[in-house]
Amino acid sequence: MPPRHVVVAIGAGIAAYKSATLVSRLVQQDFAVRVVMTSGAQEFIGQATLAALSGHPVASDRFDPAHHPLGTHIEWTKDADLLIVAPATADLLGKFANGIADTLLTTMWLQAECPLLLAPAMSNVMWEKPSVQRNVAQLREDGIQMIGPDHGWLSCRRKGPGRMAEPEAILEAAKKLL
Repeated sequence: MPPRHVVVAIGAGIAAYKSATLVSRLVQQDFAVRVVMTSGAQEFIGQATLAALSGHPVASDRFDPAHHPLGTHIEWTKDADLLIVAPATADLLGKFANGIADTLLTTMWLQAECPLLLAPAMSNVMWEKPSVQRNVAQLREDGIQMIGPDHGWLSCRRKGPGRMAEPEAILEAAKKLL
């Protein structure tokens, strides 16, 4: 059986470090993994780490000439069996819920015809904002699957909801979707 193709998209949050473990676990389970990062995500984790773990170059720019001439958003989603966004920041949730396509990741989101899985991560204050909860409700109404966020210690030095689900839990959710 050929490997399942998974795109792991990484948003700009401290939880991005967990995405390296997620990519590694997916590869170890014989998934073919491609990674796309927002520019902000690159402030938290480097492309070299994710390229080494996935075995493929990492994409971050919509117009990178090193990737497909029609656009990475088209080429990478064409054969994708699943698109995982981890961490899915408040910014990304808002853009996804409202169809905004201003980055490689947001254009991939709109182009994807495969199942979509979000692993939200942000401070508890952000998570509890009515605007974020409206975006989450819209995404759920649209049939988008989410895992988390978990309750626990957050980088803002508080405890509460907003912690990204652990990589193993995201992997299990991904396997169920496939």
